[in-house]
Amino acid sequence: MKRSTERFLTTHTGSLPRPEDLIRTMFAKEEGVPVDAAALAARIRASVAEVVGKQIEAGVDVVDDGEMSKPSYATYPKDRLTGFAGASHPLQYQDLVDFPGMARRVFGDPGRARRKTPACTGPVASRDDGAAAADAANLGAALAGAKAAEGFLTAASPGVISLFFRDEHYGSHEKYLFAIAEAMRPEYEAVARAGFVLQIDCPDLAMGRHIQYAALSTEQFRKAARLHIEALNHALANVPPDQARVHLCWGNYEGPHHYDVPLADIIDVVFTARVNGISFEAANPRHGHEWRVFERVKLPAGKVLIPGVIDSTTNFIEHPELVAERIARYAKLVGRDNVIAGTDCGFGTWVGQSAVDPDIVWAKLATLAAGARLASKEFW
Repeated sequence: MKRSTERFLTTHTGSLPRPEDLIRTMFAKEEGVPVDAAALAARIRASVAEVVGKQIEAGVDVVDDGEMSKPSYATYPKDRLTGFAGASHPLQYQDLVDFPGMARRVFGDPGRARRKTPACTGPVASRDDGAAAADAANLGAALAGAKAAEGFLTAASPGVISLFFRDEHYGSHEKYLFAIAEAMRPEYEAVARAGFVLQIDCPDLAMGRHIQYAALSTEQFRKAARLHIEALNHALANVPPDQARVHLCWGNYEGPHHYDVPLADIIDVVFTARVNGISFEAANPRHGHEWRVFERVKLPAGKVLIPGVIDSTTNFIEHPELVAERIARYAKLVGRDNVIAGTDCGFGTWVGQSAVDPDIVWAKLATLAAGARLASKEFW
């Protein structure tokens, strides 16, 4: 990963608004409607070129493909791996159980309501090694000649796949996790081989606490999280740590979040992941105070923090001075060279999701860049 040498770099979490026509086509594909594969591939390539241009125009330094080829960050593996069929169990969000009216609002989101989450009904293995290479080729073509510091691509962690797709085959969570890890290894390595930073999306390490492991104690959850990271590290064995980052997520939805596991309870476990970058929510009202964790916790050598300084669930456009203030808090604690400014989560987590108006997304990313420029004046 590029390091700050003369200013704070900016990035985001991955998903970005998709064009309306692409959304319609992706919905059709998810529903089993026949889709012209060549036409879809061409539209995805064009969409990647468009979204890369918009990121650079907004002032983002480390850019991606906006996840244009994926129905969602967590469910796309069903199209690239064998072993999934039927329907999985509906996820139970512990915080939303207490507020059923809010639950109806969250799960009524068109993108979330139409997502497909099959169960694991057979051996998990890679069946489309070319998909990740196609993503890399699309991003590479879009970045040719572009003024971006670096490119990254996202991929689901073994743990988050196990969270969304119930196991009905292995009968052992550990066996299931490691089977997924081995199956995802080619995708992880393809991204690294193409020269991009690999971001592993790991909501299982945070959101998993109040969904998959809500009945466990904190220490029991930490033990489960260690197993998830062990499986992830197995899959990342051939990916250079400096070419990888993880994203922690407590759930990219506007809700109470009063059962979110504190960052302080998991950060030491997260540091054992075989990656150098740690992206995490740090702007929203439930986690905005957790910069203080790093008053007590020392950042391991070689690690880089990518705190979210922009909220991804509201249509407020943050003031650049607030963004700069948030960046400065981390820089003063862990060093200016160890901070990249990011967003709490994605802006198009599911195809058709619209928590933030698409035009406001670009305004929020522009204010991210403006805030980073202000912070840079203070530290350089």
